Amino acid sequence: MVPGTDKAITDPEYAKKLGAEIGYPILIKASAGGGGKGMRIVRSEQELEENMNLAISEATSSFGDGSVFIEKFIESNKHIEVQILGDKHGNTLYLFERECSIQRRHQKVIEEAPSMVISEKLRKEIGEAAIRVAQSCDYYGAGTVEFIYENGAFYFLEMNTRLQVEHPVSELITGIDLVKQQILIAEGNPLDFKQEEIQLNGHAFEVRVYAEDPENNFLPDIGRLTTYVRPQGYGVRVDDGFEQGMSIPIYYDPMIAKLITYGATRDEARKRMIRAIDEYVITGIKTTLPFCKYVFEHEAFIDGSFDTKFVEKYFDSNSLKNQQPVEEKIAATMAGVLFNNSSQQKSSVGGKAETKKSNWKQRAFK
Repeated sequence: MVPGTDKAITDPEYAKKLGAEIGYPILIKASAGGGGKGMRIVRSEQELEENMNLAISEATSSFGDGSVFIEKFIESNKHIEVQILGDKHGNTLYLFERECSIQRRHQKVIEEAPSMVISEKLRKEIGEAAIRVAQSCDYYGAGTVEFIYENGAFYFLEMNTRLQVEHPVSELITGIDLVKQQILIAEGNPLDFKQEEIQLNGHAFEVRVYAEDPENNFLPDIGRLTTYVRPQGYGVRVDDGFEQGMSIPIYYDPMIAKLITYGATRDEARKRMIRAIDEYVITGIKTTLPFCKYVFEHEAFIDGSFDTKFVEKYFDSNSLKNQQPVEEKIAATMAGVLFNNSSQQKSSVGGKAETKKSNWKQRAFK
């Protein structure tokens, strides 16, 4: 366990006392939240009261609950989480881990499964630890137990009692449909497979496509999707809710899509993601796709030495300015527009458009 409070608090004076006991830096985070909201790093007692009040205010605004947790902040670490499933009959299983260390503002941008730094021995240990956390509160359904990993040791961070944004990477490496399992569990059905039957196959990545400008400190962007053409092909999946011509408003989370790739090896899945990013044509707004390509081509990401400080350590927004020649981008955009127009014409001339085969049916999901 990371040293810190065992219950949520709102008293800055108590926080100061605790900070003196556990030592700075400390992390303040909203008890009812997630996604990096209501979270502040404090490096000295002089900074504490102001940052705590800001965290409480943001947590109250975002979640209706201003209480926060205080814990020791570990500087250079990896964010590792374990997907679990539990039924109402006392069965709890883990579906291996996800690596979620590429973040900005404490919110995940890129996830992968499995983590390349977790050994088979540690995978079993961290998976069984996640099961114990879930069973301690008789949890059932899909959930995620999050850990901080540093120098071969892992520390409990929190449990998210929901299906998370990044669940597709766990589905792809296990062949288990987590949404389906969640519904079956809610209906009262027991899990129909055992821990030893869950096999880890291949590697998967997920990129969160945010409407943000990585060249301007990841500030949210709004506007109309002038061009919106999804990448396709084997091992490529896009989960989204937008179409070309729709507008991105200011009222909601900036994530507009999830781009997922799968491969037999990490390198295959990584190269497939780079191709998919190149083929994902979005104009009219700024997105995090150029940043994500930068990450996937960076040596620290390729060799696995990256941690949650990747942006601070390696990212230079100037590197994105010449990432793709202007002529290529214009050509890709024109191709996307022509492709969309051609598809629409075929649909209107030929009557009912051909139904696209479901990506779910292309894998043997449980």
